[in-house]
Amino acid sequence: MDIRYSTGKEPFKTMTTEQLREEFLIQNIFIENDVTSTYSHVDRIVTLGAMPTDKEIALDKNIDAMGDFGVNFFLERRELGIINIADKGYVKVDGKEYVLNHYDALYLPMGTKEVLLSSEDSKKPAKFYMNSTPAHTAFPAKLITLEDAKHLHFGSLAESNERTINQYIHPDVLDTCQLSMGLTHLVEGSVWNTMPAHTHERRMEVYFYFDVPENQAVFHLMGEPSQTRHIVVHNDEAVINPSWSIHSGCGTKNYTFIWSMAGENRTYSDQDWIKTEDLR
Repeated sequence: MDIRYSTGKEPFKTMTTEQLREEFLIQNIFIENDVTSTYSHVDRIVTLGAMPTDKEIALDKNIDAMGDFGVNFFLERRELGIINIADKGYVKVDGKEYVLNHYDALYLPMGTKEVLLSSEDSKKPAKFYMNSTPAHTAFPAKLITLEDAKHLHFGSLAESNERTINQYIHPDVLDTCQLSMGLTHLVEGSVWNTMPAHTHERRMEVYFYFDVPENQAVFHLMGEPSQTRHIVVHNDEAVINPSWSIHSGCGTKNYTFIWSMAGENRTYSDQDWIKTEDLR
């Protein structure tokens, strides 16, 4: 497990490009028949990826629950969100099997012991992107298809930000302890996300970018509004964003991204907006 430690505002101002990428960028999320995991001390969120091809693989394949978390099994004190960004796959949860098609999501509660991941077609594998946060109680597991998600349409081509926000693990859809997850798709011709920018002092966020075409990139903006920096992100890469940092991106072409939040509340509108003219 890759472990990232919390970086404050002052050290952030002096970090080089290499240091920024080493601390905040998550790469190589999907490896054939394996599970990757990155533990961030920012609200203790864990970002995971799994790409089973011809094998059924366990979520905790590379996790030493007692050594890494001081518990008997990974989700003993945690909840988990899963979104399948590729072809049809299966998630077997304590013996019960769920089918996840493209853009389907699954919420698993604290106390879930065994999670097994597989693909229907080894040549067209599922790609399970996941986030896990600490939990204090167990809510029911729930499959959320793309149709079940709450859909919000924002922006315009004139502003280069026409997009659909699909809220999966969200208070309007189901109960969780603190985890929220959704998927935002930008239409062709739009490249900006989350602009005007905002922060939310009470929550952190991880942005995972995918469907980024080959030879294209997203410039992810972060940092204090008065001192912004950027990280160049390519396909299937994620960025950890502390609560004090803005989180916004501009691509060289349209793309899709998953936002995942953890913190003191799940109030989607709890945002401190930054006027674009005030950004530096």
